[in-house]
Amino acid sequence: MRLELGQVDDRLRVKTEPISTTVSAQPGVATLSTWDGLVSDLPGSDVTQLSGWAGVRGSVGYRPLYVFAWRDGRLVGGAQVLMRRLPVIGTVGYVAYGPLVAAGAPRPAVVTALADALSRLARHRLRALFVQPADGGDDVSRALLARGFRCSTAGVAPATTVRIDLSVDEDELRAGMSRRIRRWTGKWERCGVAVRRGTARDVDLLIGLIGRTAAHQGFPELSGRYVRNLYHRLAGGGHAEIFVGEVDGEPVAAELFTACGGVLRSRFTGLDRSSPAVRLSVTSALDWEAIRWAKRAGLREFDVGGLSEDAASVVRAEGFSTSSLTGPELFKVAFGGRLHAYPRAVELISSTLLRAGYDALDSASAGRFLVDRARGWMRRGGLPRY
Repeated sequence: MRLELGQVDDRLRVKTEPISTTVSAQPGVATLSTWDGLVSDLPGSDVTQLSGWAGVRGSVGYRPLYVFAWRDGRLVGGAQVLMRRLPVIGTVGYVAYGPLVAAGAPRPAVVTALADALSRLARHRLRALFVQPADGGDDVSRALLARGFRCSTAGVAPATTVRIDLSVDEDELRAGMSRRIRRWTGKWERCGVAVRRGTARDVDLLIGLIGRTAAHQGFPELSGRYVRNLYHRLAGGGHAEIFVGEVDGEPVAAELFTACGGVLRSRFTGLDRSSPAVRLSVTSALDWEAIRWAKRAGLREFDVGGLSEDAASVVRAEGFSTSSLTGPELFKVAFGGRLHAYPRAVELISSTLLRAGYDALDSASAGRFLVDRARGWMRRGGLPRY
């Protein structure tokens, strides 16, 4: 079954009275604007469901398909599915932090209709579909599992993170930090450290600093085109912010955040490690000022941007004051907060042969390495390097 762009296939149209669903690659400007408003206003949602995010991922080979739920002509829920054709395998798709249901909509009926539509999509159009439900989406996980999906470890989006409640006053925010960060909040100004909110003129600075950090940590470098595209597609709607850390007026660190659904989330951090920024803990100053700004802006929570399952297990066992974490994971828990787990991720691999091969690779150590590299390739785009 093939669909041209913009076509809606009646075989993928599900009706669960009074909810109907549509599946379309180009639902129209007005409909996408309504969808973006739903995503932006829904507590706990994420920019990965905004139509602008489809443009960001389009730069690394993904194209969107929109599964929308309607009630009496009004958009009441949906999911942005991002798809990519892979050599030999065929087209696979993923949903990051979706589907979403509008506030006030009859949630059980909308979830049922969307689960039916996603199940049909996975079987008719895709070789595999991976879904990480959004906040409060445990009913989505259950509905998809009941339709033949299974629990997934593919990691299409972080399943655990750390959230900081911004409704408390600054003294309480400080009290939740590590002792080291608390001390620094009173020393940064005396040491010449200042943090400012960035603009579009700082994107190239951010890109350069991210490249330095990637080289130091041995991570694949994000392309400048990708970072630039992300900022310009999201910043206009208030969904992307840059903060720049300076020492004696010289920029030495920068961080990109996204904002959606009342949550400010850390995305990318760059640091000049040859500068005094390292010994002055300027990256912590970036997060502290971003937290303060988010609180003043009326956002509800600050999100560190995801925590590995291994690190989350350590925090569950030892608390946020643990000494068992190092590097970026230790940095992410230094401001305190609470562990936040998303609902179970699920997947449906419609091809029996592909599913058997995937399972065989994922169960062997060498195979897991290849699967992990493939996951990284799908996130970044381009060909994997071994």
